[in-house]
Amino acid sequence: MWFQLFMLVVSLVISAVTAPKAATPKPASLSDFDFPQSTEGTAEAVVFGDVWIEDWFVTGVGNFRKFDVKTKGGK
Repeated sequence: MWFQLFMLVVSLVISAVTAPKAATPKPASLSDFDFPQSTEGTAEAVVFGDVWIEDWFVTGVGNFRKFDVKTKGGK
């Protein structure tokens, strides 16, 4: 029994030491996204509600955060 517990602890330590370290990804920037853009002079359709339209484009992108979201812990 003690030998098995000892082997479990040894294998956990060896696994933790030899595990590859994960590289931290770089944060996304606006240049990473490919937004469809309209050409100048194209008429803009105003749609109210949920519909399917074949011809669409992004007229503006907003609320892109530059800072980390900091929250306090739960109760």
